[in-house]
Amino acid sequence: MLNIISCSLRSGGCKSVAFNSQRNLSISAPYGAVISEKRQLTLRSNNTSIQSAIEKTATEKSSRWTAYSVLNSSKASSERHILGRAKYLQKELPVRIAHRIVAMQGLPYNVVNNQTIFKVLEMYITAFERLYKFKPIKTIEDEQVFSVMLRDLLDQGREVVSLLAEGFSECRKYILAEDTICQFLDRTLTSRLAIRILCEHHVALRQDKLNHVGIFKLNFSPAKLIRDKGELVRKICDDKFGMSPQVVVEGHIDSEFVYVAPPLDYILVELLKNALRATVEFHMEKGHDQLPPVRVTVSVNNTDFIIRISDHGGGIPHKICKRIWEYNFSTETPQDRRPQTVSLFGGMMDPRGSGGPSSTKMHGYGFGLPMSRAYAEFLGGSLTMETMQGLGTDVYLRLKRITEDDESFRI
Repeated sequence: MLNIISCSLRSGGCKSVAFNSQRNLSISAPYGAVISEKRQLTLRSNNTSIQSAIEKTATEKSSRWTAYSVLNSSKASSERHILGRAKYLQKELPVRIAHRIVAMQGLPYNVVNNQTIFKVLEMYITAFERLYKFKPIKTIEDEQVFSVMLRDLLDQGREVVSLLAEGFSECRKYILAEDTICQFLDRTLTSRLAIRILCEHHVALRQDKLNHVGIFKLNFSPAKLIRDKGELVRKICDDKFGMSPQVVVEGHIDSEFVYVAPPLDYILVELLKNALRATVEFHMEKGHDQLPPVRVTVSVNNTDFIIRISDHGGGIPHKICKRIWEYNFSTETPQDRRPQTVSLFGGMMDPRGSGGPSSTKMHGYGFGLPMSRAYAEFLGGSLTMETMQGLGTDVYLRLKRITEDDESFRI
């Protein structure tokens, strides 16, 4: 008999469940989906104390600050404030990672034992162990060593998002409760985003970057970011199709305000890739000079800002409209897919502009839209879409601004 920790994603309750390992391991699965009993037992025996620590830590609640509070507390540079922020991360990060480990261990047996998803689980356990075993931070020297470890975690642990996308694609036939898996992925991906923001922000506070407090940009311009990402996606589109439409930015193009831009990098790249690809494919016979532009309109007010991306790419067919928000739904063929590299802590803020499983491709494993919507909701906003079959699609991204009067979103 083999004990696996089972956790209900809906109730949050965890229990130990005994499985008949011979019966379950005899199930046939593609891509080497089921891991050997020996490997399972080896992993568990080598990490008994860590598993106990994970289960205990997972019972603690995470402490999420508003974006404004994170920004405001970061302006103080005294030794006391620096140590306080480091101590918060030392306590908080293991709790968040433990929550994700327990949730992953509670996935259906043939899912968590998929060799690709199992690799992600191992990466989370390794990250937890390093953080959990770090000595208590008492001096500024301790904080400096801790920051070096955070940077190392930001630079290592490759492939997490790509592996999740690939792994869930491999074991789709074992997934019956689609809503539960969607909830798991939403929580895992947004948790990873929050961890990334906290770690990157703490490390960035040591840098004296103009118009920045950590990763918060004090003069953030949505229009400038859209133009930058538009040029990036046009290059990707040119490489794929040999042509690309213009990206026209209009509306409140001169607006600037405080914002944490990196999560928006990913969302914009994914939305622009969809718009440009649809435009090219719908007007392929017309040639480069006849492609209608993709228009991006920016609207800014005191509460939030809205980005509308409008294309003339023929719209989304009725038969797939309801599926575009599903994880792993993609119009790409499997043979076109190539492994990408994204880390548990790193990659989300990749300077190339994306950090998802298809950052340098026009389409991929079908994580782009659902992941973008999860990020938008994490940022206190929404991502919606209106499509006109035979004409085109309008996508609306609405995000809250970071203000003292409004809680905005919690990290």
